[in-house]
Amino acid sequence: MCGIVGISAQRPIVHHLIAGLQALEYRGYDSAGIAMLTDHGIERLRAKGKVRDLDALQKQTGLDGFSGIAHTRWATHGVPSEMNAHPHASGQVSVVHNGIIENHAELRAELMGDGFKFDSQTDTEVIAHMIERDQQQGMTLFESVKKTVARLHGAYAIVAISAREPGTLAGARLGSPLVIGYGEGENYFGSDVHALIPLTRNFSYMEEGDVAEITLHTVRICNAAGEDVSRPVKVSSFNTDAASKGDYAHYMLKEIHEQPQSIADTLEGRIAGGRILTQIFGVDADALLRATESVHIIACGTSYHAGLVARYWIEQLAGVPCTAEIASEYRYRDPVVKKGTLFLTISQSGETADTLAALKLAKQRDYLTQLAICNVPESSIVREAGLVLMTRAGPEIGVASTKAFTTQLAALALFSLELARIKGVDPEIYLDGVKQLEHLPVLIGEALKLDGQVRGLAANFASKQHALFLGRGTHWPVAMEGALKLKEISYIHAEAYAAGELKHGPLALVDKEMPVIAVAPNDALLDKLKSNMEEVRARGGELYLFADETVAHGMTGDHVVSMPATGIIAAPIVSTIPLQLLAYHIAVMRGTDVDQPRNLAKSVTVE
Repeated sequence: MCGIVGISAQRPIVHHLIAGLQALEYRGYDSAGIAMLTDHGIERLRAKGKVRDLDALQKQTGLDGFSGIAHTRWATHGVPSEMNAHPHASGQVSVVHNGIIENHAELRAELMGDGFKFDSQTDTEVIAHMIERDQQQGMTLFESVKKTVARLHGAYAIVAISAREPGTLAGARLGSPLVIGYGEGENYFGSDVHALIPLTRNFSYMEEGDVAEITLHTVRICNAAGEDVSRPVKVSSFNTDAASKGDYAHYMLKEIHEQPQSIADTLEGRIAGGRILTQIFGVDADALLRATESVHIIACGTSYHAGLVARYWIEQLAGVPCTAEIASEYRYRDPVVKKGTLFLTISQSGETADTLAALKLAKQRDYLTQLAICNVPESSIVREAGLVLMTRAGPEIGVASTKAFTTQLAALALFSLELARIKGVDPEIYLDGVKQLEHLPVLIGEALKLDGQVRGLAANFASKQHALFLGRGTHWPVAMEGALKLKEISYIHAEAYAAGELKHGPLALVDKEMPVIAVAPNDALLDKLKSNMEEVRARGGELYLFADETVAHGMTGDHVVSMPATGIIAAPIVSTIPLQLLAYHIAVMRGTDVDQPRNLAKSVTVE
C-alpha cells in the first residue's frame, strides 16, 4: 500500500523517481507526487490520479534536481486530491509517509498552538511540521526525524528531505517496510526493491524502529534504542523482466499463465525420491512437527482462503485439529492456545499489517512455534517467524492475487502432507499426494487450455450485477476465492457459500438473473453437490459448472466445463484456474481497470 522512492545523487533524477513510482503502481494508489531540492529550495509537483498524470505535469514544468522524494498515496486520512497528495511540506522540509499516525489529532493541536498552519486533511502533515520545528531549533535532519518518530503512535515508513542539508535524506520505519539501496556516488530509499532495481541490486532491509540517513557516499542507521548499527547488504535476484507485461494485455493475465512455472519453482528442490524433504521448513522442523498437536492458521483475504483449504487437508490427512481465522479478528480477541499448537501465518507480501501484528502477538503466547508461508524474502513476516517456507511465485503486480494464491496452496500442501506423514498417514495416501504435487504444473497447463471456452462463457456475465459461487469441502474456499476475484476486478457483487447452506437463505436470491457458479470435483461430496445444483435449477437459476472430466459427462446444466481429472491435493488448486480466467474476461468485457481495481491496494500495510 502506497509507494516511496528517495534518491540522493550527483545527476538529474526526476525520471528515476517517476520510474520508481511506476514500478510501485501495482500496490494501488489514488494520487502521486514528487519533491525536488533545487536552487530555489524544495519544489513539489502533486497530482490526483495516476503516475502518468504526474509525469505529464513534470514534462510541462521541467522540474528536476539531484535529490528528491516521490510517493504514491492510498487515501486513509482525507479524500484523494492534490491537496492531500504527498509529499507534504513545512518550511524547508518535505516528507513522504506510508502508514497511519494514530495520535495525529493530538499532535496537530499542539503544532497549531505553536503557530503551524495545516494545508491538508492528512495525518502525515504533522510529521513535516514536527521535523521543521526541530530543525528551526538547530537539529540536523537525522536528529529531528529521530526525535519526531519517538512521538508517533501507529505505523510508518517515512523519508524526509531538507533544503538546509542538500543531498541528505532521512528515513524511518515501524510497521511499514523501507529498504536502503546502495549505488556508486548515490544512495536510495524505497518502500520495496521493485522501485530501485534499475538503479541497484544491493539492498539493506531496515528493521523495526530503525532510523537512517543517506547521502551521496554514506549510509548511517541507528536502531530503536538509538545505537548505531549496520544492516546486512544483500544482492537482489529480482528479474526486471518479471515486472513487464510482455505480450499480455494485463499483468493479471500474464500472472495467470505463469502459474505452471511458479508452481514448479515452489516445488523445486523440496521433493526427492517420492517424498517431501522435512528440512525445507527449517532445521528443527522434524521435531517441531512431531510435537504439533494442533494448527492455528492466521491470514487475510486470498491468503485466508488458502488457509481454509489447508484446514481440510490438515485434518483429513494428518488427523490434527486445525482452525483458520482472519488476522484482523485474531488480533482483538484472547484465543485459547492449547499445548502443542503450531501457529501458521500466510502472506504474499510479508508486510500485511494485520497478519504481521498477529504474528507478533503469537510470539508472546504459548505456541509451539510460528511457521510463515510467504513470497517475499527479507519481509517483516519472514524475519519474525520461527520457521519459513517461501512460495517462489516471483513478483505479482496485478492487485488481484493469482499465482500467489496457487503457490500458497502448493506450499500448504507440502506442509499438510509432511505433517500427515509424521503423524502416520497411510503411506499410499502420502505417496499419491506427492505424485499429485509433482504432476501439478502439467495439470495447471491443461486447465489454462480452457481459456477460450471460459472467455465464451464470460460474455453472459457482462450485464449481470450479482453472482453466486458454490462449493463443498476444499472447494468451498475455492468458491470464496472465485467470488473475491470477480468482485475485485469486475465490480460485480459476488458471494460464495458452502453449497449445503443454500436452503438456509441464499436460495432466495436465485432467479434467471442470478448466475450460479459451482465447482464439482470427483470426491465424496459430489452427490451432495448434485442435489444442491438441482435446487438451483428448480428456481430458474442459470448454472455454470466446472466439473472433473471423470464426472462432467454425467452433469446436466446450462453450461458445463470439463476440468482435468485430479485428486484431493491437486483438485482445489487446478479448479482455481478457470475461476481466475472467468473473472479476468468478465472484467475486460466490462471495461474495468483489471490490474489496478478501484479502492484496492496490493499490499495492505495499514490496519
